[in-house]
Amino acid sequence: MTQVDKGFVVSHARDARFTRGLRSFFEYRDLGIKAATDGRVVAHVIRAAGGEFSGQPHLHRTSFQLVYVLKGWIEFEYEGQGVVRLEAGSCVHQPPGVRHREIGHSEDVELLEIVMPGDFETEEVDSVEP
Repeated sequence: MTQVDKGFVVSHARDARFTRGLRSFFEYRDLGIKAATDGRVVAHVIRAAGGEFSGQPHLHRTSFQLVYVLKGWIEFEYEGQGVVRLEAGSCVHQPPGVRHREIGHSEDVELLEIVMPGDFETEEVDSVEP
């Protein structure tokens, strides 16, 4: 159970609940940060959920986005950067509005993602320009 009290939040792995989210091949665990910050920040753990993978080019309307790999690996293609492989212990700051797409991931991938604002928009785009 996630405990939120006047901005203070505690979330335990033993109580983790994962749900399908933005991408159907991932499951998301809300860490309670969005509720604790009145929507200013969202933080969640993302893990592979199986299913049909589709790495569509997109961008996020954010002011801040950080991804930290907890387990496994994941590859992205980023506008202006090309292909980037992230492994356990890797961290990436995705600048606001950067076009990107996922190329692939390990079956055991787990990520920590922190995004501002908590209610950000995702926009599909035609391509990722190198």
